[in-house]
Amino acid sequence: MAVDPLQVLQAANRRPAPNLAPGDPAGTLLIAGATGALGHELVRRLAGRHRFDHTHVLAREPIRDGLPGVETVLTPNTPIAQWPLLKADTALVLFEPPRLYYDRERALWTPEPAQLPALAVWLRACGVRTLAVVQPHAQGRLPEALKRGLASLDEQAVVALGFDRVILVRSAQKPAKERFANPAERLAAWMLSITRFMVPASEQPVRASKVAELVDVALRIAPPGVHVAAPELVWQAAQGELRAVVQGWVAPSLPPS
Repeated sequence: MAVDPLQVLQAANRRPAPNLAPGDPAGTLLIAGATGALGHELVRRLAGRHRFDHTHVLAREPIRDGLPGVETVLTPNTPIAQWPLLKADTALVLFEPPRLYYDRERALWTPEPAQLPALAVWLRACGVRTLAVVQPHAQGRLPEALKRGLASLDEQAVVALGFDRVILVRSAQKPAKERFANPAERLAAWMLSITRFMVPASEQPVRASKVAELVDVALRIAPPGVHVAAPELVWQAAQGELRAVVQGWVAPSLPPS
């Protein structure tokens, strides 16, 4: 049977169907803060593997789209409340600053933690029903009472907006590299550095690839409601049976998969 060359060309240019397993989310994903190692891993997992039909990534400068199905959207230089609305079903918010030696990341828009409430209002107006937020914190400094619940009025305001699902992941971040003005400051910092070894292993930073995998699995299996991952749970998930840990966190009543 002869093959029409025109049909071959059309098939080559046709976007591949999303590689979805049962329970995978579909629709449109919107990512705010696709920067840093974690942002890179999440874009690779969620957009690069076609977990969603389409992905919007917020940017502050024009950037050439490199992945099929991924579209950068320029953010206006106005308050978030005045931004034009987009159509999205799921949103992912990250606060990791861009790595300055990556030109692409410098062009992307990254929210500040104080912008979360306004950003959540805009996302809800865009039709977002599932919101996932990765909240970094200084290792060993998050009060015990706030690890598994809503840690601030901002988070309470976000939950009150009526999202079907809110997934909050509290991930410990590495200490920022310090710069010292004189040798005395450097000596004092060295003497105090012993406190780093007093932080429990379960509150140590976790590799970005493992945090990204945790978010990916949670988006696929979490039922409606508010789900908060404490730093200890993020660390535990990175040690081995990640899917089982995530399922025990967000959906303990479901049979193991």
